[in-house]
Amino acid sequence: YAPLAASTTVASVTISCPPANSGPVYFKGDDGSDVPWVPGEWHDFQRVNLAEIEVKGTPGDTVTIVGGTW
Repeated sequence: YAPLAASTTVASVTISCPPANSGPVYFKGDDGSDVPWVPGEWHDFQRVNLAEIEVKGTPGDTVTIVGGTW
């Protein structure tokens, strides 16, 4: 897993997995389990610390952070 930010970064943003990804991207759940997001999936987050969100996936796939209030 890798965090979405290297240090504490609190923001209200939309996090998405682009439709061009080859497969799901896995977010680390509160209990340590994999939470899959399929290509094209997105969610809005309010005042979340991006350094606490950890992801893993297939090399070349991306996770985007759209807009936001920092």
